[in-house]
Amino acid sequence: MCGIVGVLDTRGARAIDEALLRRMNETQHHRGPDEGDIYIEPGVGFGHRRLSVIDVASGQQPMANEDGSVLVCYNGEIYNFRELTAELKALGHSFRTRSDTEVIVHAWEQWGADCVSHFRGMFAFGLWDRKQQLMFLARDRLGVKPLFYTLLPDGLFAFGSELKSIRSLQGLDRRIDPRAVEDYFAYGYIPEPRTIYEGALKLAPGHTLTQRVGQPLAQPCRYWDVPFKMHHGMTESDAAGELVTRLREAVKIRLVAEVPLGAFLSGGVDSSAVVAMMAGLADGPVNTCSIGFKDAAFDESEYAAQVAAQYRTDHHTEQVDTDDYGLLDTLADLYDEPYADSSAIPTYRVCQLARRRVTVALSGDGGDENLAGYRRYRYAMAEQSVRGRIPAGLRKPLFGTLGRWYPKADWAPRMFRAKTTFEALSRDLVEGYFHGVSFMSDAMRKRLFSEQFRRQLQGYHAIEVMRGHADRAPTDDPLSTIQYLDMKTYLPGDILTKVDRASMAHALEVRVPLLDHKLVEWISGLSPSLKLHGSEGKYLFKKSMEKYLPHDILYRRKQGFAVPLAQWFRGPLRSRVREALLGANLADTGIFNQRYLAELVEQHESGRRDYSTPIWSLLMFDAFLRKELRGD
Repeated sequence: MCGIVGVLDTRGARAIDEALLRRMNETQHHRGPDEGDIYIEPGVGFGHRRLSVIDVASGQQPMANEDGSVLVCYNGEIYNFRELTAELKALGHSFRTRSDTEVIVHAWEQWGADCVSHFRGMFAFGLWDRKQQLMFLARDRLGVKPLFYTLLPDGLFAFGSELKSIRSLQGLDRRIDPRAVEDYFAYGYIPEPRTIYEGALKLAPGHTLTQRVGQPLAQPCRYWDVPFKMHHGMTESDAAGELVTRLREAVKIRLVAEVPLGAFLSGGVDSSAVVAMMAGLADGPVNTCSIGFKDAAFDESEYAAQVAAQYRTDHHTEQVDTDDYGLLDTLADLYDEPYADSSAIPTYRVCQLARRRVTVALSGDGGDENLAGYRRYRYAMAEQSVRGRIPAGLRKPLFGTLGRWYPKADWAPRMFRAKTTFEALSRDLVEGYFHGVSFMSDAMRKRLFSEQFRRQLQGYHAIEVMRGHADRAPTDDPLSTIQYLDMKTYLPGDILTKVDRASMAHALEVRVPLLDHKLVEWISGLSPSLKLHGSEGKYLFKKSMEKYLPHDILYRRKQGFAVPLAQWFRGPLRSRVREALLGANLADTGIFNQRYLAELVEQHESGRRDYSTPIWSLLMFDAFLRKELRGD
């Protein structure tokens, strides 16, 4: 696992500034503390920071082919590199190393842009082909590894693993993109391909980009999508058996490493299943780690310990103080742009713990999106069932009126908190789902933003992100559609971003077998009823794991990595909230309605409303602004 940067002069072959390239490269030292190097030729430069995992002795980058006409700078792991090496050797290619990096070089020579369809793994890379005078960028299918890029006004094309690597480039348009702000306060992150800056972009998962010398900024090209092609004639028992076989194989290919390897173990279904498969494949005890909280309401460590004992893993648990809010500014440094998932705090801590013992850790990320594990899927399908029974001409005005007039009752038992449900029922599937997952509702964002800022949006609405993906979805099934939306937005924008930055902050490589693209393709073809069966999410997965895991691991209520935001904001962080939301940083942007910010603070402090999620998103936006003002 590594950090990569690169530059290309699209207007010719001017000399590349070596000091600039080294500066870009060193912003990502944390991603690869083992080695670092740069490469420069007229018009082209690469930088690489290496975390040595495979072929430690000879896998240095940037790496070239035999005549030096093709060079690659790469971050990730290609798990089928041995099979591809044998295939490419049979086609006449010569290899000097045992690394997966060299496979990319020869695969490009053999298959060109289609090389990515041969790779099985997580990757982001930049490749320079001198003969064709082009720079080729690629990102893995699900977006496990990140890639940012820009084209500056002077014709310099640049890319990097993190936004910080290109942020300091002279000429980068660092004006805040109003659409990114609207997206952020709706989703809690900024979905691909946008970044917080007008002048920088993310390469979306499953896309490549071919930037040629002498050409304007190229458009990304999609090379893969989740197929959702239904399997026919498969019994539930057959499907359960095949799921275990495929998961075991996805885990097995991720156990190749020349450094210590282990797993995160939260005590949830997904991480426990991964550990169960690892235990059946490993020669010795599996290294596992988890964190516990002093507050029992947030602590799952007893379940992790139960699985660790069953499989006799070498298990390590570290207890974290529930009031672990000192990382707020650290998170702003890690994520480079506003990012509001508060579970980034415990994720950072578990990566910190794991790195003390291993260099590579397997995680259970992706199971909820793949196998319909989130409770919100159950709610969305219940709402969709009602929609299907009431004509839209009646449903929209009826539930729209109820939603407007029913009081918001965050304090009440769930059965009396009907406002959100009424509002969702007045909408279609996509709009209802967007409404359900939004950090701040449409009405709240309308009040949050100043009139001046709303004019800058020019009618843009964050739902357009989901609408665009829904229009391209290869399925008409409602459950599959919202799973697809999450795989295009929440999974890469929130979950995988969180894990990548938190793990790379500690030079820890995280591998995600449940996001093996072959496994994802196969799962997508299962009947939706095998994923969400009545009110049971991950139905088939849980059934398939019954012989491997205890009942209370599989069927207990999903808890997640939560932190007590509401308590923090009424207690130890009360002054920080007031300073941020009512202070000059947010006011000076002209983005916010100051009266509404004051209302959020007052109503949360009084206990009349729980505005912890909106307040956290505003705190993180303020932390981003502080970083900008420091000029980092």
